[in-house]
Amino acid sequence: MVYAPVPDDPSLPPIRINLLSDTQTRPSAGMRAAMAAADVGDEQIGADPTVNSLCERVAALLGKQAAVFMPSGTICNIAATLAHCRPGDEILAHEVAHIVSLEGCTHAALGGVQIKALRGANGQFSPDTLRAALRPPDRHQAKQTLVSVEQTTNLGGGTVWDISTLASVAALAKAAGLATHMDGARLLNASVAAGVAPLEMVAGWDSVWIDFSKGLGAPLGAVLAGSRDFIDEVWRWKQRLGGSLRQAGICAAACHYALDHNIDRLADDHANARLLADGLSQFDGVDVQSPETNLVFFDVGNAGISNEDLTAALRQNGVLVSIMGGRMRACTHLDVGTDLIEATLDITRDILQRSASEINKPRQLSIVR
Repeated sequence: MVYAPVPDDPSLPPIRINLLSDTQTRPSAGMRAAMAAADVGDEQIGADPTVNSLCERVAALLGKQAAVFMPSGTICNIAATLAHCRPGDEILAHEVAHIVSLEGCTHAALGGVQIKALRGANGQFSPDTLRAALRPPDRHQAKQTLVSVEQTTNLGGGTVWDISTLASVAALAKAAGLATHMDGARLLNASVAAGVAPLEMVAGWDSVWIDFSKGLGAPLGAVLAGSRDFIDEVWRWKQRLGGSLRQAGICAAACHYALDHNIDRLADDHANARLLADGLSQFDGVDVQSPETNLVFFDVGNAGISNEDLTAALRQNGVLVSIMGGRMRACTHLDVGTDLIEATLDITRDILQRSASEINKPRQLSIVR
């Protein structure tokens, strides 16, 4: 379940602190200037120089032969799945991965592909779990074609797959003849948090993409990378899905700016997430998952108020968060500084104290004569 109050409801106060998602960032003045000055052409026929240079840059960043610019990360997952698999195939992925939980069952609707959901803590499955799920070819069962992971895990709490685990999972998949795909929506968050270069983190993975519209602060765009043959096939699906663009260099320029200015500062978002989590954990009855990156998941079920009621009360005070997978989620990003994190904690404390006082208020007894 994903739940969030309507952001622009005129009956509610203006949003002052937007922790709904890192997709809520607004382009900075410098990014807007870069977009306005972008050299552009027709992206669909390969004539946009800014898009082309961005794809070359991301391919090099991720150690792949080629890359393609996409409007969103979801279409990266869709096109990659359709390029890797055929109808009747099976993908192995974690049970709360984005392609399982948040993409409208596109793999089945468009590709005729099923997903074998693997279990594991914090959105990650172990090499042993994958090994147990792999099976020899059998014409009575779906052909296992692809292993997919999500870096960082979203519903898993923004956790970072360890590079050695990624390598083991990829090696197992390859030994079984399967392709490998990484949903890298927040890959650069993982890279910064782990201190591991993106190229090293994705070694052994056939396809991988990064999203520019999250913590990197661009208004839209993602880049999917892989072998030249794979990207050629992805382009076929991009065309079929209506993802080909025209003067997309305006958007690609924002992505270039993000790579130049907004990677190292992801550490600030991680620090603010820890600050928020530490503060929430001081409140009675609040259960907080310790954040590894910029996602803070917490539950207030033991604090005398429901997650839904606290989410609504925060919105009444100009703070926007969401509920995902049954837990509350706050996502830090470049538009939310330390001062706003501290303000969020103050507001949350006041709401919880008022809720507790209502619960503990003495009941008035009426005497019936």
